[in-house]
This record gives sequence, C-alpha cells and structure tokens, in this order.
Amino acid sequence: MTHMKQDYIIYRMKRALEKLNDAKLLANSERWNSCVNRLYYACFYAVNALLIEKKIEPKTHKGVKVKFFYEFIRTGIFYKKYGKLYTDLHDWRNESDYSDFFEFDKEIVNPVIEQVENFLNIVQNKLSEK
Repeated sequence: MTHMKQDYIIYRMKRALEKLNDAKLLANSERWNSCVNRLYYACFYAVNALLIEKKIEPKTHKGVKVKFFYEFIRTGIFYKKYGKLYTDLHDWRNESDYSDFFEFDKEIVNPVIEQVENFLNIVQNKLSEK
C-alpha cells in the first residue's frame, strides 16, 4: 500500500470518528435530525476508507453504497446487519435533510449511535489487519 493511500485511509477514519463524536454531541442536545446526518457521514467516511483500501473510489453516495454491498456485504466480510444500518442511515439522512415536517426522535436514534460506534470499531479492525 502506498504511503499516500494509507494517509488517505487514516484521514477518512479520522473524519468518521469526528462525525460520530459530533453525532453524540447533537444527541445530547436532542437535535435528532442533525444527529442522523452525522451518523450517516461517520459510516460514509468509514466505508470510503474500506473501499480506498481496495482501490475503489466511487464518485457518488449511491456508488459508495453499491460498492460496499458488492465488496463487503455480499461476500460476508461484514454481516448483513451492517448493510441494513448503512442503507437505513443513507435513507434517513435524505429524509431528515430534505423532507419537511419530519423529525427523528430519541427512541429511534439513540440505539443507532451504539451500532455506528460498533461498525466503526469493526472497520478499524479490518483496516488494521491489512
């Protein structure tokens, strides 16, 4: 792996962890829609790190989702529950960012924070194996 590629993977994981921390702060302020946005981006940056490690660089959010499923869910590298988590967050982020009169709540969002934290830990472990 080239030094530049490794730096980019580290940068993406750093961004993922920052977004997770942002999500926790937003949850503490009960800003649920913004929290969902940050949770999605935490996963998005982590998945990008995985894809970069495989020399895959999608240009769109949909492309990232498709490649994640093809490379990691379909192959069993990650459990299907993480594919569902990513899909849900992708859809929820669109809903919370672009739909009027739509609000997430504590009961929906709080459990997802822990799921995202677990996902990021697994991604970090997978990247460390390389």
